[in-house]
Amino acid sequence: MLQRLLVDELLEWKRQPVRKPLLLDGARQVGKTHVIDRIFGPKEFRRVHRLDFRREPALAGLFADSLNPRTILSNIELRLDAGIDVERDLVFFDEVGECQPAVDSLKYFAEDLSRAFVCASGSNVGLLGSFPVGKVRQLEMFPLGFEEFLMAADRPRLLRAFRERRRGQAVHQELWSLLLDYYFVGGMPEAVAHWFETAGSVRDRAEGVGRIHRELVTGYRRDFGKYAGRIHAQHIDAVFSNVPRQLAARRDGSVQRYRFRGVIERKHRYRELRGPIDWLEAAKLVHKCHPVNGRPRTPLRAQARENIFRLYLFDVGLLGHMLGLTYADQRAQDVSFKGYVAENFVQTELSARVGHPTFGWQQAQAEMEFLHRCRDGEIVPVEVKSGARTRARSLRSYVERYEPRRAIKLVGGPGGDGDGRVETWPLYYAQYLRDL
Repeated sequence: MLQRLLVDELLEWKRQPVRKPLLLDGARQVGKTHVIDRIFGPKEFRRVHRLDFRREPALAGLFADSLNPRTILSNIELRLDAGIDVERDLVFFDEVGECQPAVDSLKYFAEDLSRAFVCASGSNVGLLGSFPVGKVRQLEMFPLGFEEFLMAADRPRLLRAFRERRRGQAVHQELWSLLLDYYFVGGMPEAVAHWFETAGSVRDRAEGVGRIHRELVTGYRRDFGKYAGRIHAQHIDAVFSNVPRQLAARRDGSVQRYRFRGVIERKHRYRELRGPIDWLEAAKLVHKCHPVNGRPRTPLRAQARENIFRLYLFDVGLLGHMLGLTYADQRAQDVSFKGYVAENFVQTELSARVGHPTFGWQQAQAEMEFLHRCRDGEIVPVEVKSGARTRARSLRSYVERYEPRRAIKLVGGPGGDGDGRVETWPLYYAQYLRDL
């Protein structure tokens, strides 16, 4: 059974003497139901009372009489033929976005029955027209990150070495090999489980992962029509399909800002594509990185322009699938694609472990993939290089212009002490930027 780091945050929520309902948000199939219904719930509660509103739309009738929490719980008891102990049981509203009254009821659980354990999950929460702002504890779930991929690999010594951030050729060879596997498999739970838990040759397992990726992409496209209407769905699909192609159309090894021309016929401006892009971002299928111009300053968000951004896919495995990259391709790390794959990997690690949107930097011809704001407010430039030996001209330009206290170069090697204020880290340690 795949283990998820998010469980620590769920335990912290449970320990509160009084609590708001918890809402677990995230793209479809990232494991929201699994972590609540199979990992956290059975271990921490006497019983989990799950209502799946996608599977059983008629469950909306449980909220027809009243949004009073006690009335709702009484109705659930009748429906499930089971008593609910609010002190020891978990009430789980799965796919809550399919039932607006269930979403509305979270406000009243927060106000009138805050000692109850009520959890909800949804893959279309960002698309809801009405939401109880300030009345829920909201957590976002992502595909498995690289650390969770290592956990699934069941190699405790290597996992310990990763968490201790060890360096050297021996540990690098093992972690780099698994990172290349992660580039192909990605972090979607079904794909990860198949990769590690299915017997057979590497070829057979890779073919199985490819089938899972294909089914996932088909499912997302089906959702476009379900939640957006036919015409708008075509535009969303066009943008979604275009994201990998634009990532691949890099210049000088770096991903370029998103280009609006040529994506949808007769639509050439941000305001004409904003709807589909915003829809995909609300559905957690893409992440934005805003490059700022000039000297970066806090808050970075104030320097960002809403129509200038890079657009990344939410899972690096699906990125490779949509571009037709095979397992052998990812292992070979051809120069034609390894740069943008590495950059998308860093983006997904930062989104999950630090936050999003992310920010980068550009000045004339110099571009920096990411800027990271440390806990003390310091802004650290982060350059991503997929190879072990690379020149970091943009990073050098940034350091000469602004003289930051330190800078990070993420590379496809074991890293080292760096040069002066520039620290060199292996790519797979990207998540540890959060500790700066």
